[in-house]
Amino acid sequence: EVQKHSVHTLVFRSLKRTHDMFVADNAKPIPLDEESHKVKMAVKLRTEYGSVLHMPTLKENLREKGGANTGDPYGHKQYSGNQGQEVEYMVTGTHPYPPGPGVALTADTKVQRMPSESAAQSLAVALPASQSRLDANRTAAGVGDVYRHAGISERSQPPGMSVAMVEAGGNKNSALMPKKAPTMPKPQWHPPWKLYRVISGHLGWVRCIAVEPGNQWFVTGSADRTIKIWDLASGKLKLSLTGHISTVRGVIVSARSPYLFSCGEDKQVKCWDLEYNKVIRHYHGHLSAVYGLDLHPTIDVLVTCSRDSTARIWDVRTKASVHTLSGHTNAVATVKCQAAEPQIITGSHDTTIRLWDLVAGKTRVTLTNHKKSVRAVVLHPRHYTFASGSPDNIKQWKFPDGNFIQNLSGHNAIINTLAVNSDGVLVSGADNGTMHLWDWRTGYNFQRVHAAVQPGSLDSESGIFACVFDQSESRLLTAEADKTIKVYKEDDTATEETHPVSWKPEIIKRKRF
Repeated sequence: EVQKHSVHTLVFRSLKRTHDMFVADNAKPIPLDEESHKVKMAVKLRTEYGSVLHMPTLKENLREKGGANTGDPYGHKQYSGNQGQEVEYMVTGTHPYPPGPGVALTADTKVQRMPSESAAQSLAVALPASQSRLDANRTAAGVGDVYRHAGISERSQPPGMSVAMVEAGGNKNSALMPKKAPTMPKPQWHPPWKLYRVISGHLGWVRCIAVEPGNQWFVTGSADRTIKIWDLASGKLKLSLTGHISTVRGVIVSARSPYLFSCGEDKQVKCWDLEYNKVIRHYHGHLSAVYGLDLHPTIDVLVTCSRDSTARIWDVRTKASVHTLSGHTNAVATVKCQAAEPQIITGSHDTTIRLWDLVAGKTRVTLTNHKKSVRAVVLHPRHYTFASGSPDNIKQWKFPDGNFIQNLSGHNAIINTLAVNSDGVLVSGADNGTMHLWDWRTGYNFQRVHAAVQPGSLDSESGIFACVFDQSESRLLTAEADKTIKVYKEDDTATEETHPVSWKPEIIKRKRF
């Protein structure tokens, strides 16, 4: 028969059980054993500072200790600089200098006294040849330092100090010397960019943009389901192409043939012949909206990425699906191609970036550093590096293995697009209509732009979906949510004097992840 208890008793028992469960705190440090600590410190002293133990001590200290080594708990032999002579100097490090670890500072040793010139010279004579070869600028740490930092693991040095291994007379001893914290190098000066043209004509959000290789015209795709071709110099509309039955999400112009490729939320990927302005090929296979596409620079291969979590590689001429790149666990938002390995790079809403082996159709490397969706990836035109954009950070990476270089922090918004030119100007465009311009090498944010929306639009329709530099890299085109295309150019009148770099060599706080 189960004994019944009052609620009070049951609650008390539950509390007691909880208390018993957590009372044994295994994380508490083990109490220090004096004897073993002394042995450890003696060994540490001999190995780290054996080559400086012969250094002279103060005559007052010698008198206090009766000339013997009674004050040293580790039984080390103390040497005076010159036997039989009175020592007239004291060597001071960067800290007050006790005669040994665990020995309290006396009134004399608490005072920092610098040796006189003659004393310093006699000290140099007293040092053995191997010791005198040590760099004069290095400061020997006090034995008190060793004692103070004895509990710290070998790998973590005292703040601001690094162990420099110095070869001295055949035996290695470490001299503690201050290490400068890494500072950001001075960024290259870039003139600011200014808005000089706004082109309107689309009836919906402008979702994608591309400039043709001859730099005569550019093409845009929109939520109004049309593709429009514009004259780059004048900004006039040349041609509208209809055929998609939903938002056009990607456009690209081939440098190898007179073809334009487009993709959209209708799952379609189309190839347009620009001599006839007609669709000549369809690439069927994606199971959901197609978010982006890119052409391989050297072979006739098209790569598309989709909301079905895959990227597909197509043979341009035969329309065959060569590979289906599967591995992402959420929509693939962006894809880029290059001639060198890895030839395909994808960024996804599953927060990862994947570098792919084109021949095998398999992942080479998966980069998991981002915490949020990766909607934009851009390859540097000259360096073997690339950048990825996510609401948490813009990150720079090194090919071929995707080694992390640095974070570009500060653009706290959903980054839809990235573009970079040969001068090292990186542009990030965000969902809230802000555009940040960065120096690629240093990650310095030299300009922030938030262009006004087109008259008649809501402020909430401020958003940048795509941006691209023209082939001369002197114009920057952005595709926006207020149904316009905005064109920016460098401010010719700006100089380094009128627009100085407001840069301070602050300490870099680079996060690995």
